Amino acid sequence: MDAAQRPARGRVVLADDDVLLREGLASLCERLGYEVVGQAGDAGALLELVAEHVPDLVIVDIRMPPTHSTEGLKAARSIRERYPDLGILVLSAFVEVEDALELLASGRRIGYLLKSRVTAVDEFIEALDRIRRGGSVVDPSLVQELVSAQRRDDPLSFLSSREREVLELMAEGRSNAGIGRRLWVTEGTVEKHVRSILGKLRLPEAADDHRRVLAVLTFLESR
Repeated sequence: MDAAQRPARGRVVLADDDVLLREGLASLCERLGYEVVGQAGDAGALLELVAEHVPDLVIVDIRMPPTHSTEGLKAARSIRERYPDLGILVLSAFVEVEDALELLASGRRIGYLLKSRVTAVDEFIEALDRIRRGGSVVDPSLVQELVSAQRRDDPLSFLSSREREVLELMAEGRSNAGIGRRLWVTEGTVEKHVRSILGKLRLPEAADDHRRVLAVLTFLESR
């Protein structure tokens, strides 16, 4: 497919054994300008479709047949290893902390959302676009659960309440501008908070984007 023929937002493969949800997601993606090149009801079929089409984005349920445990997560891990630049959005009916942390640790263009979030169409659209642009997405419910389960040796204990708010929004994948809009402060103020957070967490010198990812992982692992 040449550039003129390529869909505006990219090609998608969907995997969920709930046919109604899958068809609904397919319809929504197509309305948004994505091309749905394949749908699967189990992890094996998903892997075959990805190998055949090499899409830009995969949307997969974390629990798939036959055991409905972590087949979707295992498939997502396999896809990430073989196609590291392919975007992956994993959907889950419940907050599953360990599974989410494992997935999010794999890097950029990755997302974890509760299925209930799909009904908030604007949020779902924002999540897809963020992953497509190379970012990450973390469901706010997961962030809240991690915040409420801090360890005694919490590395975030040196952060102010405002810095924790900023880091929490960073963990959701929001840009400095997006954080500023949410907290009603200027982007410059957010940048100052981010610099302070990176310094207090004593992260190694590296590119700002890389240090930002390390800060988010520190936050997610602080439980």
